[in-house]
Parts: sequence; C-alpha cells; structure tokens
Amino acid sequence: MNTLEILRVTKDCDDWDKLICFAENCSWEAAGVHLAEMMKKDLFIDWESVFCAKQNGQIIGFCTFLKTDYYPENRYSPWISSMFVDEDFRGNRISRQLIECAAGYAKEVGFTKVYIPSGITGLYEKYGFQKIDVLINYGGDTDNIFMRNC
Repeated sequence: MNTLEILRVTKDCDDWDKLICFAENCSWEAAGVHLAEMMKKDLFIDWESVFCAKQNGQIIGFCTFLKTDYYPENRYSPWISSMFVDEDFRGNRISRQLIECAAGYAKEVGFTKVYIPSGITGLYEKYGFQKIDVLINYGGDTDNIFMRNC
C-alpha cells in the first residue's frame, strides 16, 4: 500500500536532514542546492516554511513558503515556490497536495492569497490559480505569476 504524507518540516523534525540530502541530490539542481543551503543556514524567518512529500517514508518532493522569491521586485507575498516532485512520482497530483498543504498553512498564519511563480502554463490553473502578472527574475528570465485564494 502506498501512503503519501505531506509535512511541514521544521529544524527540530527528523526529516530536516533527510530533506537537505534529498534537495542537494534532486534533478532540479539550482532549486535543490539553494533550498539545502537555506535549510543548513536556517534562513527561514517568521512563518516561512518548507514542506515535503513522502511516500512510504521516502522523501519524493518539496516546496517552500516564503516572504520573497527570486525577483528584484517582490510586490507579492507569500510565495509557494521551488515546487519539485521526483520524476518517478510525477503525474500523481503530488504537487497539488503540496500546494494545498502550503495554502492551508498560509491561511493558518493569516494570509488570504498565495502566489506561485512559473514558466509553465496550464499546470497551476488546474489547481485554482490565475495568471495575474509577469515578472523578470534575477537571472533575467520572465516568469508568469499565479495567484489564488487560500
């Protein structure tokens, strides 16, 4: 039986170091290395968090919930970002469950809206998001900005 868990991971959690290792070795190198460094340096402040997806005890994905993201102009907040699901587990709506968990947490800490940046169209709209803007990121690329209510 496959059991999927979506967890908010904190520094005192058993999965903290496991998630650092998973992030450092995931196929989305830039996001994974960045997340691992944030976790090692404990750079999450206030309500910022990281979430992981586990199947049968194995970490298979993650996302962050942050005040700011990879943009010189951060006119939106909070961000659900760095959404990653291991390729072997894609197609099972795991990203949706990560989003729902992060959005539920956002509501708990007092937010009414959440934002997701992405170069992809057609994915986040399935989860109730609407494209509201386009921003240039620090790398000079253009990203779509999606928003939805919590």
